[in-house]
Amino acid sequence: MFRITTQALYNQQARKLVNRFCVVSKNKPEAGPSQGHLTDKYTVIDHTYDAVVVGAGGAGLRAAFGLVELGFKTACISKLFPTRSHTVAAQGGINAALGNMTEDDWRWHAYDTIKGSDWLGDQDAITYMCKEAPKAVYELESYGLPFSRTPEGKIYQRAFGGQSLKFGTGGQAYRCCAVADRTGHAMLHTLFGRALGYDCIFFVEYFALDLMMDDQGACRGVVCMSMADGSIHRIRAGYTVNSNRWIWESISIMYICPYLHR
Repeated sequence: MFRITTQALYNQQARKLVNRFCVVSKNKPEAGPSQGHLTDKYTVIDHTYDAVVVGAGGAGLRAAFGLVELGFKTACISKLFPTRSHTVAAQGGINAALGNMTEDDWRWHAYDTIKGSDWLGDQDAITYMCKEAPKAVYELESYGLPFSRTPEGKIYQRAFGGQSLKFGTGGQAYRCCAVADRTGHAMLHTLFGRALGYDCIFFVEYFALDLMMDDQGACRGVVCMSMADGSIHRIRAGYTVNSNRWIWESISIMYICPYLHR
């Protein structure tokens, strides 16, 4: 562990030292002007972007380069190197009503998903997800994701738990699009390779500490810590995308299992 003094921060040597711990695709993180005094006891570095994405798993990577595609100057924060995010551990596959193995319909997929949530899931969100799932799978295929194939060359789909045909009356559905038994591994590497082709800044091994909220309750960025040197970074952005699963799991537990918090 080492400390960069405030006085030395703005000289060339200190800037190189800070940037050494950032993996970037095409350019380096921009250290903006100071946005307010906190303390002299530790280093605080300011950055300004149009958008910031917290998390570099499958969702975070897709959000990051999607924002860049739309013209936003985007930063992506990850506490791990992106290809070590937990998406890499997913084995089963992606459910989408492609109908490559049997007749299928996104409405049957939505029914199974709503039923599987014990009717506690957001049905509007589930309907949208199931309707758009085939487009997302074909998009991943266009990015180079090496799906397993049928003898006819179509995307292979396997049977998976909780999936049925004709609203539960038609037997087992073959709906899960897979890359053998390492779908998440293939997806993460494909998306990270795609993201590196865009002008997207990656803050690797930076731990998000807090969200910066304004007086109206809108999120204006993220405070994070470099795990390499302990320096604090304030990333100001007009849009903040939370793509880490832990916050959503915590919210789900808080609302669905309130007795755990008593």
